[in-house]
Amino acid sequence: MKLWMPDRVYFEPSSLEYTLGEKIHSFCKKNNIEILETTSHNQVRGIPGKNERAKFANAKKTLVVGTKKSLKLDVCKPSAHYQFSLMTNCPGNCEYCYLFSTQGKRPYVRVYVNTEDIFKSIEKHIEDRLPETTVFESASTGDPLAVEHITGTLKDTIEFFGRLKKGRLRTVTKFSNVDSILDASHNGHTRFRFSINSDYVIKSFEHNTHSLHDRLKASEKVGRAEYHLGFIIAPIIRHENWKEEYRILLEKLHSHISFAENKDISFELIQHRFTGNAKNVILERFPNTKLDMDKELRKKKYGKYGLVKYVYNKEEALEIKEYISSLITKCFPKARIEYFT
Repeated sequence: MKLWMPDRVYFEPSSLEYTLGEKIHSFCKKNNIEILETTSHNQVRGIPGKNERAKFANAKKTLVVGTKKSLKLDVCKPSAHYQFSLMTNCPGNCEYCYLFSTQGKRPYVRVYVNTEDIFKSIEKHIEDRLPETTVFESASTGDPLAVEHITGTLKDTIEFFGRLKKGRLRTVTKFSNVDSILDASHNGHTRFRFSINSDYVIKSFEHNTHSLHDRLKASEKVGRAEYHLGFIIAPIIRHENWKEEYRILLEKLHSHISFAENKDISFELIQHRFTGNAKNVILERFPNTKLDMDKELRKKKYGKYGLVKYVYNKEEALEIKEYISSLITKCFPKARIEYFT
């Protein structure tokens, strides 16, 4: 298991007014990481690269430390009531990444140091929905566990939610460095989910993430730490021998967490999709990609703000849903499949 380390870190001036900003600055000095300044993440300059592909690769090794300006939280269906960001973008380099549609021009990793402001916003959103319990997603715009060894903010957030009576946290990761959060006082208020997939998908498309084996071992640790466990199988891709590989995936998962098979385990199933804009970015950065992105063979699906996504046709999608659901039911008869989309 290799932890991500940036080659260069840009600090917005205001970030050093916060304890966390100073902590990250000290981390950079200790690890001989190049320290730079920027007035804003929109003004980041100097990322090396002779062409777009090279600049993209170097951006993925770049960290920007700043503050979260907008504290109004977006809705997050079907995962949660709201989403909030501890960071934006991801050190991973997945070819199919849905963030290409919105963050394709700025693929560097950003972390936010004004966590207390974020927590106050969360409390305000909880108050607005009382007496109902409000669920929040922390990983819609990035993977906070991937930078936890640098920030420590995910553990702080887990413990913040552990103190809330009417707030619940959901997070998800493709990484496995969970040891630092195993002793967190979560009080059963966090559902810790792992993004998993077939061996073919992980090896072909999920670059610079942790292996399936490491993710499954991490899920075992998290389950034994009494977190609520969840798994996102996404994107489900119809590739050669896809049925056999997804069967093996679920059997491997069961071998790691069979001790929790009677507990509250959730599954979320998401078929492969892409947008026209994302396809263009993917082909620019991964010209030899094996991703199937033939619009003529897909069905149009209208998403948030009228964005057009291309998904499998009705018959293929139904086959995916029924087959993966049957595997889950066989291995985990008491698990909940929260949705298929």
